[in-house]
Amino acid sequence: MLAAVLSGFCLAALVPWLQPRLGARAGWLFALLPAGLTAYFATFLPAVAAGETFRVSYPWVPGLDLELAFYLDGLALLFALLISGIGALVTLYASDYLAGDARQPRFYVLILAFMASMLGLVLSDNLIALFIFWELTSITSYLLIGYDHEAAFARRAALQGLVVTVGGGLALLAGFLLLGTVGGSYTLTELLQHGEAIRAHDYYLPLLLLVLAGAFTKSAQVPFHFWLPNAMAAPTPVSAYLHSATMVKAGVYLLARLHPALGGTEAWILLCSLFGGVTMLTGAYLAVRSTGIKWVLAYSTVMALGTLTMLAGIGTEKAMIAFGAFLLGHSLYKGALFLVAGALDHEAGTKDILEMGGLRRAMPITAVLAAVSALSLAGLPPLFGFIGKELMLGAVLNAPFLAPLLTAMAVATGALVVAAAGAVAVRPFFGPPARTPKTPHEAPWGMLAGPALLSALSLLFGLAPGLPGEGLISATAASLAGEPVHAHLALWHGLNLPLALSALAVAAGVLLYSQWGRVRGAMNRLEALDARGPEAGYERLMAATTRLAERLTRILQNGYLRSYITTTVLTLVGLVGYTLLTRYEGGFAGGLDVRFYEWVIAGLLVAAALFACSTRSRLGAVASVGVVGFAVALFFILFSAPDLSITQILVETLTVILLVLVLFKLPDFMSFSTPRQRLRDGAVAGLLGVLVTALLLIAVHYQFAEPISAYHLAKSVPLAHGHNVVNVIIVDYRALDTLGEIFVVALAAIGVYAMIKYPGGPGHRTDEDESAV
Repeated sequence: MLAAVLSGFCLAALVPWLQPRLGARAGWLFALLPAGLTAYFATFLPAVAAGETFRVSYPWVPGLDLELAFYLDGLALLFALLISGIGALVTLYASDYLAGDARQPRFYVLILAFMASMLGLVLSDNLIALFIFWELTSITSYLLIGYDHEAAFARRAALQGLVVTVGGGLALLAGFLLLGTVGGSYTLTELLQHGEAIRAHDYYLPLLLLVLAGAFTKSAQVPFHFWLPNAMAAPTPVSAYLHSATMVKAGVYLLARLHPALGGTEAWILLCSLFGGVTMLTGAYLAVRSTGIKWVLAYSTVMALGTLTMLAGIGTEKAMIAFGAFLLGHSLYKGALFLVAGALDHEAGTKDILEMGGLRRAMPITAVLAAVSALSLAGLPPLFGFIGKELMLGAVLNAPFLAPLLTAMAVATGALVVAAAGAVAVRPFFGPPARTPKTPHEAPWGMLAGPALLSALSLLFGLAPGLPGEGLISATAASLAGEPVHAHLALWHGLNLPLALSALAVAAGVLLYSQWGRVRGAMNRLEALDARGPEAGYERLMAATTRLAERLTRILQNGYLRSYITTTVLTLVGLVGYTLLTRYEGGFAGGLDVRFYEWVIAGLLVAAALFACSTRSRLGAVASVGVVGFAVALFFILFSAPDLSITQILVETLTVILLVLVLFKLPDFMSFSTPRQRLRDGAVAGLLGVLVTALLLIAVHYQFAEPISAYHLAKSVPLAHGHNVVNVIIVDYRALDTLGEIFVVALAAIGVYAMIKYPGGPGHRTDEDESAV
């Protein structure tokens, strides 16, 4: 499984080298990787259907007891098959859709990296690794949404998606850290076995809210739903992949994966059910209001994500089976419909449904594929979407909380979705022909293979629901339940309440579609509310953030180094000083054993430092800085470190010489600050000095390990044959360090010698220079 995840990244890295050599059909060959991964994961179907799971792990950060682990069960296998299978179809589709686009290699790089990131996410058995892949999907999707980076709308939509999902990702990281702390492990399979202890912990509600924030932003739940339709700025292959199998499904995957550990409580059921139900209804309503075919499909994806969140919240066995069936059905018909939308745009030159009509004559195959997939979207038999919808209705009817409200939302959503499906499948292909920007014709087979296969699977699974139900759907439901679940799917369950509600929704949907123009007109009167909606709130937040950044920049980034240093020093003094005053209870152990001559040297050092700061004489400033260095050298001598003293004297001598030579080349001293500002700067410097002095006085009396000095004293003579321990350390134990110091001192000496021996300034010419000229 590690190779399966890494293969996508490896191929993405090779694309810039392979694309020029493979030419126009490079996409066909790149599609072989996800196709091969689909075949590889399909080999696990029999074992996973029988209840087996697979896990592999590799050491990652042993010091933190973290391992890079991958886990395959029914839920992970369903997602892995969708990611790799639809990824192969999208890559093949893009070879024709983006033919002639100079940016096509960049598309392949990003789509393969996106696929690998999503595979890593659904297969990870470690919270930290899962979060890394989670953020990788946000970054790669940002680049894919902004594929047309020269368009302002694409850049804005990409940034919007990134800000919303990464903001939720930060909350998710905090939730994961709390979950790991509460559960005692960062391994998912271990956490899922300790659900009762996690749910009983005091931190359960905070970590639940943080995890839900991450999942809701990723899967576009209300009020974060606005970023997903705007992501339609991406090319259609990206939209098809994003909506059917990858990033937007990551949030609902996380809810399903963590259900055994976090699900079942009133907080979980109410939050997921309510947010999911509201998102479901909101997405269906906005889909009917839209006229852009990609926007209709995008809002219907919001509807589906809300439905899946609601089912994960309900958490009953019926809801878990419905979750798996609805997820599979949505992936099949939504992938096909987006690819059909891309074919319409590519061959007719428009995305607006109102500008289409009568295209069935010019694009008969596309019309059939759109009809089949739209029937599945509407939940009509014998398509698999009908089975998923029936299971969903049965689940909400038996929800533990708010069953009447959720049922009413589901029926209203069903009616709106039927109307949206009619707008997608009927309006473009039937009725009087419309003049389109391009003369319409059938798309190339590379763009039809994907929707044809996905539509065929929708029909096949609808006619024979036992094919996915007995194996994949049952295993997926078992992953959510944490115990074996048997899913019996059938196209006909007799006359029952879910069927009656479904028929009611279809009848209402047909009525809505027949009055689509009037319905949209009535809905458009509510557009004024958009100015107070979540997206408007996002825009105001971003504008306020920009204004705040501008003000802080004017204050903090004002171009004066003195201000930067002052801010840094005051922050350091404030944080460290506060901690020292509030948490350190000891004094300066042992007192201060200072002799008279030490006070004299310290006074000399302080006086020289003050004089260097206050004098206007350049030579006096250099001399006083030298005095500071020589005073430090005296301290080294007093404390039995003559070698350090010699080094200090040498460095100070060279420094003073360099300063004298350099400073006399500079203009005269000028005052850029008032006496009050200089007094302020002196006070800040004094505070830092007091803080560092206090820290040093405290630090010398604390010892957390055995000192190494005893080892050096004992081994100096027998190992190095030297009685001067300091010399032994320098020459033997730290020979390379000493060699580096010698090199630095020698280099400084050579530099000083060169400056002294240089005969003139920049304009001086020697006799050799004159002769050369």
